[in-house]
Amino acid sequence: MSRGTRVPLSRAQKRTIAGGSIGTLMEYFDYYLYGLASATVFPAVFFSDNDPFVAQLSSFATFAVGFLLRPIGGLVFGHIGDRLGRKVTLLVTVIGMGITTAAIGLIPPDAMIGVAAPLLLLFLRMLQGLFVGGEMGGAATMVVEHAPPGRRGLYGAFLISGAGIANVASAGMMAGLGLGPDSFFMTWGWRIPFVFALVLAIIAILLRRQLEESEEFTRHTQAIAIGQVKRSAPLVEVLRHPKNALLGILIGLPQSIAGYVVLTFGLSFMVSEGTAAQVGFIGTMIVGALQIVVAPSYGALSDRIGRRTVYIAGCIGFAVLVWPTFLLYDTGNAWLIWLGMIVGFVIPGVAMQGTLQTMLTEMFDVEQRTTGVNIGYQLSNTLGGGLAPLIATALVGWASGEIWPVVVYVAVICTVGAIATAAATFRIGTDAAEPARDLHPEHA
Repeated sequence: MSRGTRVPLSRAQKRTIAGGSIGTLMEYFDYYLYGLASATVFPAVFFSDNDPFVAQLSSFATFAVGFLLRPIGGLVFGHIGDRLGRKVTLLVTVIGMGITTAAIGLIPPDAMIGVAAPLLLLFLRMLQGLFVGGEMGGAATMVVEHAPPGRRGLYGAFLISGAGIANVASAGMMAGLGLGPDSFFMTWGWRIPFVFALVLAIIAILLRRQLEESEEFTRHTQAIAIGQVKRSAPLVEVLRHPKNALLGILIGLPQSIAGYVVLTFGLSFMVSEGTAAQVGFIGTMIVGALQIVVAPSYGALSDRIGRRTVYIAGCIGFAVLVWPTFLLYDTGNAWLIWLGMIVGFVIPGVAMQGTLQTMLTEMFDVEQRTTGVNIGYQLSNTLGGGLAPLIATALVGWASGEIWPVVVYVAVICTVGAIATAAATFRIGTDAAEPARDLHPEHA
């Protein structure tokens, strides 16, 4: 088939994209929502007895702790996905995400139940991380395996369009509810979006019940059944190629911190400088709306010029643009702040996010793919994104309010990610622009 010839999507492919994207939407809705709340609400609701700076650090610490169980969730649900099928994993994770996120919205404040409030927040945040840990590997594997050659980048990027919808939904709900009296928002208003996660979970279940396993996974399962291929533990298979397992973690670091530095920490930075939180909520909505369209554009571009090229360009762009982003934040002007969010995240961050999951999927064979993607994606998010707001807050506090240490931190992470991307090899062909290398013998 020529590159210019496009076959319409089948019903199964449409269901797969929708089923995968709704889970990614939930993942990012839960995490962006928690990030917004941890920057603006949780310090006053769950850490009200502390100094404001300590309360903010404590709130971001719970944000970071949620990432600690993501690698464990990635291993557990990656194993299930590679053994029992991607569909089983995707159903379990989305149910778990919906229940734990809704439960966070029902925790009484510390003024009512004392220290039990932050402890419950911490416990539920860790459970949330466990279920989220199994989401991206299963969704990315399912979607990319259903994509025709030459369009895997586009298909994989639709998952990040789901993340854009999550941005719009989470920030939009917080912004809309924040228009009312502050007493209502801080007491009940912020809780409504968290409970709404149950509605998203029900929609996701209805979509994912109809998913079908890919032909590649089905053939592999049949080969095991008749003894053509020996069954082995997915984690063992991943560790037989330790280079890609390690590089997958390093590659994911820059994209993992992009949103949490520019949007989550950025929001607390704005508020500390006197900007209304509402400005940040609206800006996050704008970013999300653009992300819906921009992510597939980057994915399609990666099908033409190679995912490695697009991702490294995103790393360089983020390192260069983070400084002007915070200069725009420092103006206090809403329009310039929104421009800063676009400059700092939509341009470089979405370039990385729109290509990462497809690139990770192509670095592993079918029998270990979900586990391999989860290891790279979840460990990079734990080491990078989970700690990013906490590290950035601490760096700014250490530098007496100056932002330059955050810029240096971002530049170092981006350099590591770019070098790792340049060193990666692929188990299957990535696209016409970048042929397959380091093929497994059964694929040669």
